[in-house]
Amino acid sequence: MNQTQTPDLPPQYDPAGFEAQVRALWDRGSYFHADPAARGEPYTIVIPPPNVTGALHMGHGLDNTLQDILIRWRRMQGRNTLWMPGTDHAGIATQTVVEKRILAEEGKTRHQVGREALVRRIWQWKDQYEARITGQLKSMGCSCDWQRQRFTLDDLCARAVRHTFFRLFRDGLIYRGKRLVNWDPATETTLADDEVEYETVHSHFWHIRYPLSDGSGHVIVATTRPETMLGDTAVAVNPQDPRYQALIGRTVRLPLMDRDIPIIGDDYVDRQTGTGCLKVTPAHDFNDWAIGQRHQLPAINVLEPNGTINADGGKYAGLDRFEARKRIVADLEALGLVEKIEDYTHEVGHSYRSHVPIEPYLSDQWYVSVKDEKHNLAQAASEAVSSGRVRFHPDRYAQTYLSWLENLRDWPISRQLWWGHRIPIWYAPAEVTDEQMQKAFGGRSDVACRRDTESGTWYVCPCEGELSGDELGNGVTLQQDPDVLDTWFSSALWPHSTLGWPEATDELKRYYPTSTLVTAREIITLWVSRMVMMGLYNVGDVPFTDVFIHAVILDGKGQRMSKSKGNGIDPVDIIAAYGADAMRFTLAQMTTESQDIRMPVEKDDQGRLTSSRFDIGRNFCNKFWNAARFAFLNLAEFSNEPLDRSHLLLEDRWILSRLTGTVAEATAALEGFRFHDCIETVYNFFWSDFCDWYLEITKPRMREAATRAVPQKILAYALDRLLRLLHPFVPHITETLWQHLNALVPDRSLDAEAPAPAAAACTVAPWPEPVAAFRDADAETDFALVQATIRAIRNIRARMGIAPRTPLAAAIKAAPDAVARLLAAADTISHLAVLDSVAAAVDTAKPPASATEVVEGVEVYVPLAGVIDLETERERLRKRIAEQEKFRDGSQKKLSNENFVARAKPEVVQAERDRLDKINAELAALLANLKDLE
Repeated sequence: MNQTQTPDLPPQYDPAGFEAQVRALWDRGSYFHADPAARGEPYTIVIPPPNVTGALHMGHGLDNTLQDILIRWRRMQGRNTLWMPGTDHAGIATQTVVEKRILAEEGKTRHQVGREALVRRIWQWKDQYEARITGQLKSMGCSCDWQRQRFTLDDLCARAVRHTFFRLFRDGLIYRGKRLVNWDPATETTLADDEVEYETVHSHFWHIRYPLSDGSGHVIVATTRPETMLGDTAVAVNPQDPRYQALIGRTVRLPLMDRDIPIIGDDYVDRQTGTGCLKVTPAHDFNDWAIGQRHQLPAINVLEPNGTINADGGKYAGLDRFEARKRIVADLEALGLVEKIEDYTHEVGHSYRSHVPIEPYLSDQWYVSVKDEKHNLAQAASEAVSSGRVRFHPDRYAQTYLSWLENLRDWPISRQLWWGHRIPIWYAPAEVTDEQMQKAFGGRSDVACRRDTESGTWYVCPCEGELSGDELGNGVTLQQDPDVLDTWFSSALWPHSTLGWPEATDELKRYYPTSTLVTAREIITLWVSRMVMMGLYNVGDVPFTDVFIHAVILDGKGQRMSKSKGNGIDPVDIIAAYGADAMRFTLAQMTTESQDIRMPVEKDDQGRLTSSRFDIGRNFCNKFWNAARFAFLNLAEFSNEPLDRSHLLLEDRWILSRLTGTVAEATAALEGFRFHDCIETVYNFFWSDFCDWYLEITKPRMREAATRAVPQKILAYALDRLLRLLHPFVPHITETLWQHLNALVPDRSLDAEAPAPAAAACTVAPWPEPVAAFRDADAETDFALVQATIRAIRNIRARMGIAPRTPLAAAIKAAPDAVARLLAAADTISHLAVLDSVAAAVDTAKPPASATEVVEGVEVYVPLAGVIDLETERERLRKRIAEQEKFRDGSQKKLSNENFVARAKPEVVQAERDRLDKINAELAALLANLKDLE
């Protein structure tokens, strides 16, 4: 006998009282630290690194909960697991938030602060928020390898960035070009196509007269951006358009700027759109740029980087672009050159960071060629998915990925910022000769040099380290490019840079390719595609084999949650109010294959945003806690003697069979990334099979020493497996209860397994496996009949208004095999249905004044004489029947009125039909009850 006593558990689970203790236990055991030399098939997840712009939000709560479920599950399966944590420097976003703070608090711009001082201030911000983010992740229970925490600007990642840039530059995949880019005037930097978000804008179409230079007439162009006309260099018409064929080769006088520009013919112009005349502004429209290239048109940039008009805009110089639009329209109207103004709604590109409208902007930038003939990065990334080497879950997102790569343009990687990986290119003037470059850098494999074919400028790229600037001597100074790399450049290397690449580290050999990426759909193009491209280019293999795309959390009105909208829920607030496990349980249960999750937002009594959806998780944790406390009370005087299978009763064989089925279903669900299905399967087993049935059935056996041993062993075994199955989802409460169970019952094995003491911590306990010996289809079938019979008697109680603890009698009519099974379970039926007696036979006759239920081909009779006042009940039923018949007749009359059906709103008519259905259902139940009493 085991006499060990566990400390008393408080009557309610208090998350704040246990979660910190549990995390300290995990830290002492170093359970989450990965060892490349350890046994087990590797399973690796790299965290999508949160931006250090601020604290985590509920989207991070969902994303990291799902990652933790997977890594804990695989760890328990014996895999050699690594969950790599870290944060992202988030160039544009972080610099912007710090700049805004300095401007608000000190009234200084970044240029007044200076580059070094601003970068130093951003590092301070990063340290503050990285610590906060790490604390949030730990409070959620994230089982990362915290000894390996990385940052996209740390030395390890920076080395990978330098080597990647050098290799791309050396292979001719990085080049500098003067092209139109997506320009963010608020942050004054370029954006990649996938950093542009389109929003519906209600604006106007201005139809403007452009006079022919010879005064013989005019053409009319239509535009949504009148301010760009300042940079027009042509008017284009379709050469097949008979209206304008004669004008091709002539010129118009550009209004407001008083310069002549040609009328050209180009097949791009749609004769059916607008007036058929297109103003061409090569420096401020992507399509116009292409036209300008075909016709050798000059490109006049009329914008400053901050979105104001520059000197080429004439008298409008210095005006904000939108103020200039108003002035230009007013001036055109004063000149009688506005033909008409139409309301117009269209999609306008906005910066994903500053949320202001972007501008097509002519600028010198660095690019990565993604469709080079020798190194086709886009094609390789596409083939990785189409071949099945990388699998998306749900698989519909593979098409999003493939479509993006099919239409991908070269990637602009330079950003006009100070926070980030500075571009490792030094410039030498065109006057420098080949001989000078050869003398300075010839023979050095760690430096690549290239000359711009147009300007003659030399580009020098060292693989590592900095250039002093005076390598060429003779008074020639090399100047480093002032820009930094796009944030996504370093993020694209995350799966292999964090493991030590370019060095062939033990970690890289063991844990790359990683196993699963868990992320949201909005960064499939921004991040997922680029990680595949860079993983294949640098390491020669895909960065991961599976990508799980989870839903987006919206508020109750369908709006994406964000702090700026005032509807964003902080995970820390939920943890404070509900506990980490309640939050995790709720988020996992909500994770289906749908695209979005709606979560109504309210304010708690402390003014914090919260959601009643988390009541589900809290209720579960409390129920589980109470069930475990009840189990512990019944595990005193636990017997360690082997289980004699011949002593198992029906309910014992049933619960073991249901448990092993639950293990199989839960494991299959996690294999398929079906988080909701997994937690629902385990939840239903726990709530229904374990609590509602097995614990209730075994109470009489637990009270007697002579019958206690078998249900005790099964209770300990089932609770052990439940703790393991639930641990990835609710790790704190399961670990707490595991420690208590270990103190009570160190060995919970049954005869189907080799005896073994339980693991010291639930987090490293083996994941349960189905036990074939416990599969018992007959027991499940027999017990299902018992359950149906008990439910039938409970239904009779409910519809007859009989108190739950009032003893009844039951007579059952069934087929011979069912009779035998029911009589074998008579004690169970009597106990759970609260019966004085139960009889079953093939020819049972219905007793007088009995209520009847028919289930599973079995007729269940409950005599009511002496239980209720039959005559009083009959009179009550007759009155209710008369009332319902009156309601029915009134509703039928209303619905038979053609005027009502034709004129009333459809929802009103449907509501009346629903009411009639409900009346008829209640009437049928009342008539059935009356029939039972007659």
